[in-house]
Amino acid sequence: MKITVAQINYHVGNFEANVDKMLNAVKEAKGAGSDIVCFSELATCAYPPRDFLEFEDFIIRSEQSIDRLAEAADGIAIVVGSPSRNPVIEGKDLYNSVYFLADKEVKFVQHKTLLPTYDVFDEYRYFEPASEWGVVEYKGKKIALTVCEDIWNIGNENPLYTICPLDEMIKLKPDFIINVSASPFTHVHSEERLHVCVENVKRYNIPLFYINHVGAQTELIFDGGSVIASPNGKIYEELPYFVEAIKHYELDEIMKGEQEILQSKDKIKDIHDAIVLGIKDYFGKLGFTKAILGLSGGIDSAVTAVLAARALGPENVRVLLMPSQFSSDHSVNDAVALAENLGIQYDIIPIKDMYDSYLEKLSPIFGDLPFNVTEENIQARVRGTLNMALSNKFGNILLNTSNKSEMAVGYGTLYGDLAGGISVIGDVYKTDVFRMAEYMNKDGVVIPINTITKPPSAELRPNQKDSDSLPDYDILDEILELYIEHHKGPKEIVAAGHDPALVKRILRMVNINEFKRYQTAPTLRVSSKAFGMGRRMPIVAKYLS
Repeated sequence: MKITVAQINYHVGNFEANVDKMLNAVKEAKGAGSDIVCFSELATCAYPPRDFLEFEDFIIRSEQSIDRLAEAADGIAIVVGSPSRNPVIEGKDLYNSVYFLADKEVKFVQHKTLLPTYDVFDEYRYFEPASEWGVVEYKGKKIALTVCEDIWNIGNENPLYTICPLDEMIKLKPDFIINVSASPFTHVHSEERLHVCVENVKRYNIPLFYINHVGAQTELIFDGGSVIASPNGKIYEELPYFVEAIKHYELDEIMKGEQEILQSKDKIKDIHDAIVLGIKDYFGKLGFTKAILGLSGGIDSAVTAVLAARALGPENVRVLLMPSQFSSDHSVNDAVALAENLGIQYDIIPIKDMYDSYLEKLSPIFGDLPFNVTEENIQARVRGTLNMALSNKFGNILLNTSNKSEMAVGYGTLYGDLAGGISVIGDVYKTDVFRMAEYMNKDGVVIPINTITKPPSAELRPNQKDSDSLPDYDILDEILELYIEHHKGPKEIVAAGHDPALVKRILRMVNINEFKRYQTAPTLRVSSKAFGMGRRMPIVAKYLS
């Protein structure tokens, strides 16, 4: 038996385009002589559809997509994920299902059992879990069809769940497993995914075909990396990351397990590639083409500009340099050098006169009150206004350049430097921003060396440095990661070797700035706990305050 795995970039709600892509893959699979072609979870409507699932028309169009695919299931079987209706009154109206199409009809449907409700997932909001499990027989083979999370409770050891679907299916003696998935990228998830695939084939001693989405849907980035695993526990092949791929496999060869092809893993490269894909799909799927950002001469805006130029092409990126009286000459020079290195359009608008005008108008009210963060924020908001003016006038979407460290402790100005249509590096800690800059320069200097080596500064007052109000980023990021990603409390973080007073101050900064994160742009997710849909914290709370 020959099986085709189709790792495709779908678009939420774009039914015609999604089905057209799948029909092209079906044609290719037929040309290769395949018996089955496999697509991923909710491929007809794309993942995650969220509250679109509450629209009757959305479900009807999903069903029509299955009908179109069934017509193509002639001389080949098609495995595809799509929502299906729950025919009984009890429970949710829908199932998250995998369809087996052959002979121009629906031969079998298996519903998803394990419905994740953690982190970015909220599937029990929409779907009813399966309560029955079967296998489908095709050309003399029995096939266990599963959906994403259903292979993540190996032997019923996952404490989130009380049943293991494959333990039920294996009683029917399937010859192999097909898993249709929509598994979002994080920089630690690929190794976890490989481990789960290996443990499944070891437990059940049959091959596994794991088909994942690729492409970005707003903040979620799907990395592909589909997996074909042999019964001997080897990864027969791991498909490429961040690109579409269609590959054909002989089942007999996979049974032998004589090869093992794995993709290389590198945290910074993977984050870089994920964000480039995230920007590209955010713009492409919304019909945008051009981006704008403020370029300060600092490392965050520099890294964001490079990512944007690589995602959209330098001709589609414009930057605005807005020096004040507090900006150093080398910052302006570094920003100009970067823009010229990238070949992107840049404009320079000094903001001193505008800033002074604000102070003049506010002077009767402010009186003799000393200079403080108020005057600093005015500068940021002047810059935000200028960025948005160009965005409105020329149709360029503003990119937010704040990093995760700054977002965590509130080191940013609402309606100023926190403005933007998408937060590009808002899930990347400052220490990793530096590493990414070095990665970007690996084949030659793109980001000026001075931008990387100079002490970080917002340059909102004379001789300002980030270290005036924050600890060194190596220390800060370790505390933040323990708290945000690993959910450690203050005692545990202190026990890890951090100063108690510093821990208390940093955690308080994180908590009291929750209101800012509620009002910022969607953040491209590259970690296991990004700000946004996967981290739901109260704004008004006393914990750790």
